[in-house]
Formats: sequence, C-alpha cells, structure tokens
Amino acid sequence: MTLLRIAAILLAIALMGGEAWRSWGAGRPFVFVIDDFIMGALLIAGAVAIAKDTFARRAFFASAWGYTAGQLYSSFFSKIAHPDHANAGNWSLDILTWLLGFAFVVSIVGAVASIMMPQQANAR
Repeated sequence: MTLLRIAAILLAIALMGGEAWRSWGAGRPFVFVIDDFIMGALLIAGAVAIAKDTFARRAFFASAWGYTAGQLYSSFFSKIAHPDHANAGNWSLDILTWLLGFAFVVSIVGAVASIMMPQQANAR
C-alpha cells in the first residue's frame, strides 16, 4: 500500500507541475488548467487519508485514482484523435501525448491496485 500511496503523490505532483508548465503564459482557458490540479489534490488527499485504512478512506482513494483515469482518458485520446485541435501550450504535442499516455496507464494501474489491495485487519 505504501508504494501505491507514493505513486499517487508522485503522479499528482507530475500532473500539477506539468500543467503549470504547459499553461504558463500559453493563454489556456482556466477550466482546462484546473482539472489537473483537482486530480492532483484528490490523489494527494487519498494517499494521506489511506494511511489509516478504513472502508470510506479506501473508497475515496480508489475513486481518486478512477477520477484521474477518467480525466486522463479524454485528454490523452483527444490528442490522438484530433491533434490539429490540441493546445499543447509550452510542450511539444508529441511529448505531451506520450506523457499523458504514461499518466493514463499509471492511473489505470493505480485504480485497479487500489481496489485490489488487501484490507488491513483493523479496517472497517
């Protein structure tokens, strides 16, 4: 479980930092910037909360991973399906697409792992 918590925090920091770099001075609409910060905040909150394993905290952690996977799905596949409409900001579109694909795969693995992780004896 510790590895999954660390992965959540690292992905959160990468998403928020990457979005800050991507959008800095690029004139991207706020609604397309804030989503990465929401994903990051949910992942960090879930990783901190799951330190004390309860059913509700476990559900929150899994939903944070699921939300992240859902958000990244649209972002990743929109770059593949319609690259001419993509606003890569300060990234090259190819690098951005690869990074989003990697983050998407990590979020799917995190979602599955957070659901499948064994319950601690004291969790209720």
